[in-house]
Amino acid sequence: MSSSLRSLVRHGSSLSLLTLVSRVLGLVREMTKAALLGTSALSDAFSVAFLIPNLFRRLFAEGSISVAFIPTFKEYLLENDRDRIREFLSCICTFLTFFVTLAVMAGILLTPLLVPVFGIEALDETILLTRLMFPFLAFISLAAFFQGILNSVRIFAPSGLAPILLNLVTILCAYGLRPVTANPARAMAVGILLGGFLEAAVQLPFVLKKGFRFFFTSLKRAIQNPGTRAVLRLVGPTVIGMAAYQLNDLVSTALAGNAGEGVVSSLQYSLRLQELILGVFAVSIGTVLLPDLAEDAKTARWESYNHRLLSAMDIIALVTIPVTFFSLAQGEALIRLLFQTRSFDEESVRLTRAAFTFHMPGLFFIALNRILAPAFYAQSNSKSPTLAGLLSFGVNIILAAILAEPLKGSGIALALSLAGAVNTALLLFFLRRNPHIAVGRALRSALAYALKLVLFSGAALVPVLWVSPRLTALFSGHGRLAAQGIPLAVSLALFVMVGIFLLIITGDRQARAIINIFRRRSTL
Repeated sequence: MSSSLRSLVRHGSSLSLLTLVSRVLGLVREMTKAALLGTSALSDAFSVAFLIPNLFRRLFAEGSISVAFIPTFKEYLLENDRDRIREFLSCICTFLTFFVTLAVMAGILLTPLLVPVFGIEALDETILLTRLMFPFLAFISLAAFFQGILNSVRIFAPSGLAPILLNLVTILCAYGLRPVTANPARAMAVGILLGGFLEAAVQLPFVLKKGFRFFFTSLKRAIQNPGTRAVLRLVGPTVIGMAAYQLNDLVSTALAGNAGEGVVSSLQYSLRLQELILGVFAVSIGTVLLPDLAEDAKTARWESYNHRLLSAMDIIALVTIPVTFFSLAQGEALIRLLFQTRSFDEESVRLTRAAFTFHMPGLFFIALNRILAPAFYAQSNSKSPTLAGLLSFGVNIILAAILAEPLKGSGIALALSLAGAVNTALLLFFLRRNPHIAVGRALRSALAYALKLVLFSGAALVPVLWVSPRLTALFSGHGRLAAQGIPLAVSLALFVMVGIFLLIITGDRQARAIINIFRRRSTL
């Protein structure tokens, strides 16, 4: 069993567990918002107010760290020159602080011009909430900076814990501060702000504990630093790609809005379920994978690079393909269990189920893209994944425009899944430009492994399809939790047991390696 796979599973499983807790709390946060604000004008005001600083966070903080900072910082770590490392971190910290402070001040001043674009009824409240939450951008940017430092030295737990605190504090503030604020939206806004601060604060002690020190320097010195310039060169294409992604979301939402009542909401509910799986597995593995790939690329250890990438692709297939099969078979029960209420009626279930059916086949490709993109970032190449993203964005918009009218929400969901497959194909094509990367070998291995998992998942689904309707009939009329939850849990357990049995008796290398790792950890 390779050390790269062992490292990937060890760190990835820990981060996945933290991410799972975070995503569940994120779902509870949305349920809290629904309980306190419903679908009122105040709810729309909070949604738009949080959307604006959150958009800038996605454009600059998250993408910049993974794409630009970690690969550049890895070079300094490999040189092992403490003075140069301190100088680089100081320059990045200075530039980041200046830029983000400027962005927050500009955002607060320009809020009255930005908010009316969204046509919100509670305009004054939206402006107030937006201004209140704009400093969240500063806190989350510092948190991303600290995360980049820690991830580069293979410390992942603090960055996994940080979003848990954000969601938890927001929920607590929503209920705890509601009596002393003018409305629940302001209580949640305070929670978002405090949670963003805690995301940064919880990671700083770990950074200091690892011996990293940095200070503020002059802006001129920060900009002239070679490391800062390398980061900025890599960030540029990424910002364009992220902007296209956000535009993609806006255009798809506009098409969905014209496709009929409830289509927008059904797509969002379906994506929430898909993102739960993506966040727990694909994002976690991509986060863990990037620092190791960057080190392999910088030191020209291409055999190790290829092995890590292939192992990550196999693990993604091992998770997403069975999940896709089970979700397609049990999607309606899952939707009813999580969402169905008086407001979420049979028509809501039907619309969400239709979208979910066409979203889930794209799960494997979207998850694979979260692995392939870091393979470029590790080489300090942000242009190729950006170009692939722009081309797939065009494919998605064209297909969504064509399919929205005849298929409604299902057509828009199908367009996203097909665009994800196109993005995967483009990333693999661009990856072939590096002669050191064995793309052909990786592709053949991944396709063969994926085909095996498709067959095993289909076989594991057979007893589930026989048992599930009988369990549903047995527990019908016992309340939503029992009527949907018990049959779903039993079906999942049966599916997992049959799947694991098939993997073990065929000597599956990835499943055996993962089981050995967890068995070894349990004996420690």
